[in-house]
Amino acid sequence: MQDTSSTELLSSDTFALKIPVGGTRRLAIGWLLLAVGSLVVAGMFTILVVLSRTPGIQEIFPWVDFFHTALVVHVDLTVLVWFLAFAGLLWSLNSTERCAACGWGALYLCTAGTLVIVVAPFLGAGAPLMNNYVPVLRDPVFFLGLGMFFLGFALLVIRGLLFSRPVGRAISGEGALRFGLFTGLITGAVAILALIWSYLGIPQAIVGEYYYELLFWGGGHVLQFTHTQLMLVAWLWLAAVAGFAARVQPRVALILFVLGAAPTLLAPVIYFAYEVNSPHNVQAFASLMKYAGGIAALPFSIIIVFGMLGAGRGSPHFRPERNALLFSILLFGAGGIIGYMISGSDVTVPAHYHGSIVAVTLAFMGLTYLLLPQLGFDKPAGKMATLQPVIYGTGQLLHVLGLAWSGGYGVQRKTAGSAQGLDSIQEIAGMGLMGLGGLIAIIGGILFLVVVFMAMWPKNRNRRK
Repeated sequence: MQDTSSTELLSSDTFALKIPVGGTRRLAIGWLLLAVGSLVVAGMFTILVVLSRTPGIQEIFPWVDFFHTALVVHVDLTVLVWFLAFAGLLWSLNSTERCAACGWGALYLCTAGTLVIVVAPFLGAGAPLMNNYVPVLRDPVFFLGLGMFFLGFALLVIRGLLFSRPVGRAISGEGALRFGLFTGLITGAVAILALIWSYLGIPQAIVGEYYYELLFWGGGHVLQFTHTQLMLVAWLWLAAVAGFAARVQPRVALILFVLGAAPTLLAPVIYFAYEVNSPHNVQAFASLMKYAGGIAALPFSIIIVFGMLGAGRGSPHFRPERNALLFSILLFGAGGIIGYMISGSDVTVPAHYHGSIVAVTLAFMGLTYLLLPQLGFDKPAGKMATLQPVIYGTGQLLHVLGLAWSGGYGVQRKTAGSAQGLDSIQEIAGMGLMGLGGLIAIIGGILFLVVVFMAMWPKNRNRRK
């Protein structure tokens, strides 16, 4: 049975969107299914990654280096498809009915591209390259899928820029959220332009992994601002549901959204100033994200945390949305602090971006719980839904802290087994903490999928009516 309690929260100053009905809602559900489905398939590839390194079983895999081949698909599904499909959900909810065919076309292209990426290894795609942001398989089938997904995302952004719902003349909480979603579209457009600019600017002599590192470097960094802007929208929405957003004024939120998106406008300046393959170009984008990536998240988090501390006893302390919000803020803060500790190519680097990326994931998980009943599904409830963000967030926090600890002792990234050189008890303890946290996080991720599918499964919905 659809939950309608959230409609009570909608007032002029409440940070919540009115969920449309009809074709727009069906389109949003389509993006949600792609987002959640990408996590399911990514989990299956995790199993394949483990099996490909298991003695006695690994011999049945006919592909050369299937470990890295499966890892490429897993990363692209969890970091690229999951995030951008959820962005498609939010931007669709914020769009008018105009050019509905464009919206469905974007979804179909992204879905088809995702399917091609998934089946590519089973059609012989290999030669994995573990470059940053979008690791690739050097195979025409894989690139066909990636290209289709890129075109779908570009169409999604263009439609959103042209047909987003108006913010409104009066600055309201709902209008501030709509504006935040629109700033995410602007940063997404800048990321697309950065990718094209890099493609046109890479010298022909550059090939191999370094080529793809340069290709996705600028756009990948800018796209992190898109993820962050959408995370901030989720933070305010979740905080409003939990009763913690009363201290955030809509006008202040609007200013902070501008502050969060504005640094991406420096991307063209970087491209004009430095060649794509210049070390200065690489460092400029790294510095842009390091010093400006959390410029809006910090004041948002402070305001929300103070709202949490000042909440009365009657506030809903144990809602899954509240737990997801809390751990999202914790992980983003941890990732940001660790980012300033980076001084080389050790595991402090993945500790930083795991904290930031998982913070976005937790915010999207909490928003999924909130939106499911508004999209016509059951409301996730019970201990499993309440504890899932805690389990997942705690595991990821341990994972990140273990990596940061090990990085302080010089453990290098992108190594495994004896190549890690774990000689001291401190290094062993740090990586052990990382492994324990990763295991807990996997359990939390599985619980999320279970909770979501229980809410979406027709039998459960019919039985509860």
